Amino acid sequence: MKNVFLSLLAGLFLIWSGNLAAEANPSSAPAANANRVIELNEDSFIQKVFDFRNSETWEYKGDRPAIVDFYAVWCGPCKQLAPILEELQSEYGEKIQIYKVDAEKNRELAAAFGVSAYPTMIFIPMDADPAGARGLLPKEELERIIADFLNVEK
Repeated sequence: MKNVFLSLLAGLFLIWSGNLAAEANPSSAPAANANRVIELNEDSFIQKVFDFRNSETWEYKGDRPAIVDFYAVWCGPCKQLAPILEELQSEYGEKIQIYKVDAEKNRELAAAFGVSAYPTMIFIPMDADPAGARGLLPKEELERIIADFLNVEK
């Protein structure tokens, strides 16, 4: 798990530095789930994403790139992000899967990924370790991350 956490921290830095660079230089779930964000708890996270309790190294279980949104029900920015993530899921359809996790109900899972602020998102590509970002990101920035890091186009 330490390796996953270190990879996640490194990924957070990469996305954060990508955000700075962009600002400085503007230049399988069933088909029924394809257009909706799926709520996960710790057990369903283990089944669909990663066994954070028993694995020391990252091994993604999904069949398409994913975003996991760790949120809290009282969090204002989380409430602002939710409809954006719903729009993105609808627009990208089966190309990505967006999950959400109530971090306060799933504290062990949130702690495993170092979630200490809301919202925190984990971006999971098919061929690399996950990376994360904290805070409310605009839709355009999320689309850039989906294209550049998850390697998915609309």
